[in-house]
Amino acid sequence: MAEHLSTSARAAGAQPVPIAERLRRRRRIGESMIQALLWLCGAVSILTTLGIVIVLGRESWLFFGDEAVSLIEFFGSTTWQPAIGHFGIWPLLLSTLITSTIAISVAVPIGLAAAIYLSEYASPRVRAWIKPILEILAGIPTVVYGFFALYFMTPLLRAIFGPDTVQIFNMASAGLVMGIMITPIICSMSEDALSAVPRALREGAYGLGATRFEVATRVVLPAALSGILAAVIVGVSRAIGETMIVAIAAGAGPNFTFNPFQAAETMTGHIARISGGDISYASIDYNSLFAIGLTLFVMTLSLNLLSQRIVRRFREVYE
Repeated sequence: MAEHLSTSARAAGAQPVPIAERLRRRRRIGESMIQALLWLCGAVSILTTLGIVIVLGRESWLFFGDEAVSLIEFFGSTTWQPAIGHFGIWPLLLSTLITSTIAISVAVPIGLAAAIYLSEYASPRVRAWIKPILEILAGIPTVVYGFFALYFMTPLLRAIFGPDTVQIFNMASAGLVMGIMITPIICSMSEDALSAVPRALREGAYGLGATRFEVATRVVLPAALSGILAAVIVGVSRAIGETMIVAIAAGAGPNFTFNPFQAAETMTGHIARISGGDISYASIDYNSLFAIGLTLFVMTLSLNLLSQRIVRRFREVYE
């Protein structure tokens, strides 16, 4: 039929339409429906994010618009007790930074070392066993990690440093277990980045007489630096946003302290504790939760933007 139409068009003096152009113009209802569904999914995710930002901004505006609250006190005071009119964010922010720093200090060396082993040393059979096990570790519910921190890590720390030094609820045990929790994330993403380095770079280094360790640390690791840094920042974001572990093991009260062996409440732990209690709607205590949530959102958004900038800065493109 198409050939008949093309013959008729040539007979009428018209230019023949190429086959590729005719195929492009042909209507494909199924493909159009799939394209519309994918567009709808993308639009839903964007609208959900916008909705979260709008709600956080509106409720936080009610908090910061209250005459009892000032930005100077919010970012400059070290006392957070909304019930008596003290709104300094630093006790919650400092404990969040301490637990996240401990978690990253544990997760980065272990996760990166495991990624280098899986990418450069392990046989395909060993990799096929170890990587799924690590991914299973990432699927354990965080409430289980929380009780693991309280009933295993805390007694271990008290046995090592003494019960007078380590309190029952403390930031160290929560941070260490958070590090165990995010290790599979950093390991898996770093291993993917290392495995994506072209084989020709390794073979060239081996041809120049480099050892396997030298190839891994001086050739493959720098080439995959952008992916590794992105994995670390994703792990930091995950640690900052973690709730259950710190709510169970870190403590249940704001405490401005640099001692990781003392109890202190993180931003997420405070939100979980206060929102689950008897709190009046539209009170300043209620609105303060959204101000803390907005601060968390700004922190994680900044880390994501930094991650994208680092990936673009250190990205290596190979043919």
